[in-house]
Amino acid sequence: MASSFLQRLVDPKKNFLARLHMKSVSNRLRKYGLRYDDLYDPMYDLDIKEALNRLPREVVDARNQRLKRAMDLSMKHEYLPDDLQAVQTPFRSYLQEMLALVKRERAEREALGALPLYQRTIP
Repeated sequence: MASSFLQRLVDPKKNFLARLHMKSVSNRLRKYGLRYDDLYDPMYDLDIKEALNRLPREVVDARNQRLKRAMDLSMKHEYLPDDLQAVQTPFRSYLQEMLALVKRERAEREALGALPLYQRTIP
């Protein structure tokens, strides 16, 4: 009951405020040429780091280029030109499937009592 309520609350198709928030986030990401998956930090979550390691090199390179461009634009206090903003796809996912696979594998390893595949170390 509560989970269906929460699903309905955050679903942009069913909730006006969620749709408004999604549009606002989309506009902000377009200004810098980012995708939503670019916002995940591999230093914060080791599952994200593992998922990025498993992705093809071209996908990771494109992500790094988008992040560099966004930082450069931010430092210059500029935005992408309007014609480039129009072709951006901020919610096209490239990380979610691999991230879900990594999380399932980790959960399976924990359920079987195996040692973790990776552990956080202090740099």
